[in-house]
Amino acid sequence: MATAAGAAAAATPTAHRRRRKNWGGWLFAAPAALMYALFVLRPLAASIQYSFYDWDGITVATFVGVQNYVQVFTDPQLLSSIWHAFFLIIFFTVIPVTVALLVAGLIRELRSKGLGKLAQTLLFIPYVIPAAAAAIAWSWMYATTGAVNQLLSLIGLESVTRAWFGDFTWALPAVGLIGTWINLGFCTILLMSGIGKIDTSLYEAAKLDGAGFFQTFRAITLPGLRQEIGVCVTITIIAALASFDIVFMATQGGPGYSTMVPGVQVYQLGFTESRIGLASALALVLSALVLAVILPLQRLFREK
Repeated sequence: MATAAGAAAAATPTAHRRRRKNWGGWLFAAPAALMYALFVLRPLAASIQYSFYDWDGITVATFVGVQNYVQVFTDPQLLSSIWHAFFLIIFFTVIPVTVALLVAGLIRELRSKGLGKLAQTLLFIPYVIPAAAAAIAWSWMYATTGAVNQLLSLIGLESVTRAWFGDFTWALPAVGLIGTWINLGFCTILLMSGIGKIDTSLYEAAKLDGAGFFQTFRAITLPGLRQEIGVCVTITIIAALASFDIVFMATQGGPGYSTMVPGVQVYQLGFTESRIGLASALALVLSALVLAVILPLQRLFREK
């Protein structure tokens, strides 16, 4: 009995210490949790509430149920903005990740530290430039007398020149190329850091076996960059679907609605047309679409 009582007495301080540690952790997390609740959860709850009302932000709101959501999925203009966002994935994700994989693999093959550092610096510069500033700069280059048309004329392609942001067919791809330019550096740097953690003995063994660049790339580099590719794809797809600053500063959704994306559409509905309910519904639909695309990708690229 005495032994049992002694053990219980010894265990009591340990339990108290554990509880104190748990409370200490919650106290450290409390400021961040409070800010998250105020600036993320509360606006999200308000958006969900507003999405069921017809409200201009000033007068009394009218409950309309799911009418705003029905309009999102039936209005051709709103649906086209969602389609444009998915189209931008080609330029924000597919092209940058593909090119970045090849560039990172080539830089590794060169094995020149000086050249590698120079390439990393040049490629990463676009990513640190604010997207709004990049959009303005590219707007000047895409102008009728801008650098893009001058370069095309210089190489004998005058027939291709045009006012790129004023062309209904080419305005959206032109905006997408800005995203390609920005995301390429980020993807390249991330993938190069991933290549650095791959065991160099694998490359040496492949070289001894006579494997070429593409064989080594397919058998060693790609499998070793599974997680890094997943991060690149996730971040760039979110950037494409939630794009706002590049499109707003470059075209504001024009000409017509040829470059309209949900981010700009939500801004115009909420702050220009004062249709708070519809803007909230579109924003929530966009959030749901982002999750629907990203969550399966997270499972796909999860380390096996």
